[in-house]
Amino acid sequence: MSSSGANRRGRAGGAAAAAVALCAGVAGASAPAAAASKLGSLRAAGSIAVSCTSHAHPELAARLSAGIRAALRGRSSTVALRVYDKSEGLGCSLSTTMHFDSASVVKVTILGALLRVAMNQHRHLTQREVTLTTRMITESDNNAASALWAQVGQARLQHFLDLAKMTQTRLGADGYWGLTQITAHDESLLLNLLEYPNSVLDTPSRNYALGLMARVIPAQRWGVPAGAPTDLTVHVKNGWLPLATDGWRIHSIGCFTGHHRGYSIVVLTEDNPSMAYGIATIERAARVIHRQLNPTATSAIPPSTPAPSWGTPDEQIPEGRGGR
Repeated sequence: MSSSGANRRGRAGGAAAAAVALCAGVAGASAPAAAASKLGSLRAAGSIAVSCTSHAHPELAARLSAGIRAALRGRSSTVALRVYDKSEGLGCSLSTTMHFDSASVVKVTILGALLRVAMNQHRHLTQREVTLTTRMITESDNNAASALWAQVGQARLQHFLDLAKMTQTRLGADGYWGLTQITAHDESLLLNLLEYPNSVLDTPSRNYALGLMARVIPAQRWGVPAGAPTDLTVHVKNGWLPLATDGWRIHSIGCFTGHHRGYSIVVLTEDNPSMAYGIATIERAARVIHRQLNPTATSAIPPSTPAPSWGTPDEQIPEGRGGR
C-alpha cells in the first residue's frame, strides 16, 4: 500500500473517478511469533513443492526448481509463486491456487477493468483519468484506487475478470479493494494480458499499463525486480498489508522486457513477521529466477535497501476483516 498520506484508505468512497491502466494495511502490530513460525518446520524440512517445467529446456527447469526451493527453505513466509517465460517455453508453480488478501496488487486489476471500459466506449483517457492512473500505479495512491474502484463498479470489475479468465479472484466486499482474494495463477494471467497480444486489452492499453509500471517510484521497486539484468525494462506493482491474523501480506508482481523477449514473475506471501522479512523472502526467490533465466547477464539489480516508508501501513481495515 502507499505510504503517502495518512488519510488514504483501502475502502472506496466519495465521488466516482475514471481511469485506465494496468500491470500491477491495517494499522496494527506485526504477526505474533506463532504465525511467523507456522510453516517454519515445513520449510526447513524441504517440503516446498515448487515445480518448473520446460520441454525445450528440462535442465534449466530442474535448476530453477532446485534453486527456488533452496531460496525459500527455512523461511517462515507462506509463499505462492508463478513464473512464465514464453520464449523458453518455461513455467514454474508453487501453491498457485492459494488465496491471499490482495493489498495494492489489486490496483492492476482495477486499472485493467478501466482500460477495458475505455476500449468499449471507443475513447481515450481524460486528463483526470491519466492523473489518477499515474498516481495509483507509480505511487500506489490509495485515494486514486478508491475513486477508480467506485467508478468502475463491481459489475464491470467482474466482467473484466471474466474476460481475463481470472476465475479464482474474488472481489473485496463493501468497497474494501485491498481485501480482494487473489491467486498467483490469476495474477500471472493478468500479466500475460499486458505482455502478449490478446482480445481483452488492445496494444495501446497494454503499452500504457506497462509504461506506468516501469515508472514506479524507487521506494516501491522492491521484490521481484531484485536480480533482474539492468538492461531489461522492469514493470512492477507491489502490495503490503499487515493484519492481526497471518501477519504481513507482502506481494510483488512484475514483467521484464527487452531484447525481443519477456517473462513474468508473481510472488505472493503472508505469515511474514515484518514487511522487510517478506520483501527478503520474495527477493531470495527472484534473484534465483533472474540468474537462471539470464545466465550471460553482466550486471543485475541489487537487493533492496530498506526505505523510511517500509513497515508503515496506511490502509485502515476494520478488525476482524481479511484472511481466507
